[in-house]
Amino acid sequence: MRYQAVLFDMDGTVLDTLDDLYDSINHSLAEFSLPAVSREHVRLCLGNGAAYLVKHSVPADCGAALEAEVLAFYKPWYDAHCLIKTAPYDGILPMMQALKAHGLRLAIISNKPDCAVQELSAAFFPGLLELSVGESPSVRRKPAPDTVLTAAAQIGLSVEQCVYVGDSEVDLLTARNAGMDCISVTWGFRDEPQLLDAGAVTLVHTPKELRDLLLR
Repeated sequence: MRYQAVLFDMDGTVLDTLDDLYDSINHSLAEFSLPAVSREHVRLCLGNGAAYLVKHSVPADCGAALEAEVLAFYKPWYDAHCLIKTAPYDGILPMMQALKAHGLRLAIISNKPDCAVQELSAAFFPGLLELSVGESPSVRRKPAPDTVLTAAAQIGLSVEQCVYVGDSEVDLLTARNAGMDCISVTWGFRDEPQLLDAGAVTLVHTPKELRDLLLR
């Protein structure tokens, strides 16, 4: 095997979180009498963190103060409602179990708030992960390389010994900024043409294909 550790993005890569995120952002907008956004709008905003999602979901003329209020409401609301419809994509758990059984070390990296990342990791991937890293004041969010570099350092491996797996242009840029190889999955929040336009080189279409590639 080429790598010793696999660092996974969370949303759109191992977990289908779209419906809970869609429900939470629209509930938050409604709380302030702001218009709802479409599911497709939310899908295309994901990958950049909560502040980005809120900024691109409130009306352009709502003002910074109201935007901050919506974000302050949204974060705890989503944290409390992130397990309603969210689930791993089909095939993810057997794939991760097979990788771990072959000695690969697994971690999750996300731009979600760290408390939500820890809760979701514990709920869906018990016993499979070395660690999970979410957005926090001490670690810059992706596409800054901090999260993946922190994970590699805590696992005790070099960048070259790790590979990053994600579903978006943010993940590609994160890996590039960290000097780490990247594998792009096509079942998440960006489709294949978008990934290719963003510079994806290695794409996989199913968790089984990803498993076979990593164990080759």
